[in-house]
Amino acid sequence: MLSHPQTDRNYLAESKVSSKRSDDDLFVVILAGGIGSRFWPASTPDRPKQLLALATDSPLVVDTFRRGAEIVPVNQVRLLANARLTAAFQALPEQWEDDVYWIEPRARGTCPALAWAAWSIERECPGAVMISLHSDHLIEPLADFQRTISAAVELARNKELLVCIGAMPDRIETGYGYIQPGESIALESEIAASTVSAFHEKPNAANAERYLQEGYLWNTGMFVWKASTFLNEVRVNAPEIGACLPLLEESPEAFFDAVPEGPVDTMVLERSTCVGVVQASFSWDDMGSWESLARNRAPDEDHNVVVGDGTVREGSSNIVFSEAGQVVLFGVDNLVVVHTDEATLVMPRDRASDLKTLFKKLEG
Repeated sequence: MLSHPQTDRNYLAESKVSSKRSDDDLFVVILAGGIGSRFWPASTPDRPKQLLALATDSPLVVDTFRRGAEIVPVNQVRLLANARLTAAFQALPEQWEDDVYWIEPRARGTCPALAWAAWSIERECPGAVMISLHSDHLIEPLADFQRTISAAVELARNKELLVCIGAMPDRIETGYGYIQPGESIALESEIAASTVSAFHEKPNAANAERYLQEGYLWNTGMFVWKASTFLNEVRVNAPEIGACLPLLEESPEAFFDAVPEGPVDTMVLERSTCVGVVQASFSWDDMGSWESLARNRAPDEDHNVVVGDGTVREGSSNIVFSEAGQVVLFGVDNLVVVHTDEATLVMPRDRASDLKTLFKKLEG
């Protein structure tokens, strides 16, 4: 049997909201599937980026699990992953009980996965609030994360909204979706909250600059809602998925065999009239590419970021990641060099955004 991680927990029960109710009806669901192809070749289908120690000395998924166990009891944290990764998760140095893992029989995207999670949570604890996190985010400090989640729980409970966590942009970023805030919503806390006026997909640079100036928020992909509220919105806004929910009475396999694939953003959130946003009071980054690694690792005096056994001489602004022996760069600038047991990648740093396309071509 897998053991629980040891955590020094500071639960939401200490907040104004949770002082009125037990945290027994709060659940954290961590989306831990995906390949992370923009981190290839370090990230592969059998060892995706969430299993890599990119932000700290621990794998991203371990950091996320510990974070989740700081806001709900540890036995109310769930990891959603596909069957291919079960052995890899169980081989992590920090292990968890078997019932932590909810294994998707098929990869169908975030909307079916979250619908399954909401159905399971509502069945276990009617009226429960579900906190959906991604396994590849960098978040700090923890106390501010807790305060933001507490505010989102308040909004989800009292207004029965699907609550997004939005982060204030600090740069022009074309790789994220954006949230356009609407009317302000007063909360007991001092956390800013509002309705959502619109969602905007990944913009070009000109629109990203305009969004930054006009106070739009990055869509972090973290959500808080009552499981029952989300299921109702699925039935209304994604009836093709809602029609498959009764199959869960039979088995998850029956549901995933029948349900169409799709992301929760476009299938539910962008169609719903019951969506709010809480502005993150914490620092947030999506560890989605080699550029994000560079943003979150200390560079040397020549702006090189080196992880593992790497050396740069007479070169600047390089990203080096090695886990399979020494890598030496001499007299070159602005490269990404990744060296693993399986493959070696060398590319111009300004082509990092094209890595996902390259990976697909190499696959076949």
